[in-house]
Amino acid sequence: MTAAACGPVDGTVEVVDPGVPGERPARCVAVVGASEKVFAGHFPGFAIFPGVCVVEYVQRGALATLPEREPGGRWVLAAVESSRFLSPVYPGDELTSEYVWSRKDGAVRCRASAATGRGPAAQIRLRFENRDARGAEAGAGERSDQGRGADAG
Repeated sequence: MTAAACGPVDGTVEVVDPGVPGERPARCVAVVGASEKVFAGHFPGFAIFPGVCVVEYVQRGALATLPEREPGGRWVLAAVESSRFLSPVYPGDELTSEYVWSRKDGAVRCRASAATGRGPAAQIRLRFENRDARGAEAGAGERSDQGRGADAG
């Protein structure tokens, strides 16, 4: 399985192990291609993969390995709760990420670690929430009715 989306990076994330919650973490791999468009300006003559792009790859892997998928649900990234960058990521690096999942207060959280062949690159905590289509439509309708009179239809 691969995961790709619209964002600051061009590559895809490959799930190499979906993991088993409580037993072993999920694992994904992404190759940071030298042709990534972000390298043109970050930094000319000494390319370093921006931290936001590392977070994007980790987020894509998290969505691809999300252990709890409810029928009709739409899981979205609600927050990057923390991020710590430990070493740079360069063009051509293979970025391996591992995910440990937990559930609390209706949200699903993951602690992710990302590494290259040189060692740890980042530690990131993400929170996902289920925003199913019915809930999103109802919420939008409620917001659009605010400020109307009691007899407004």
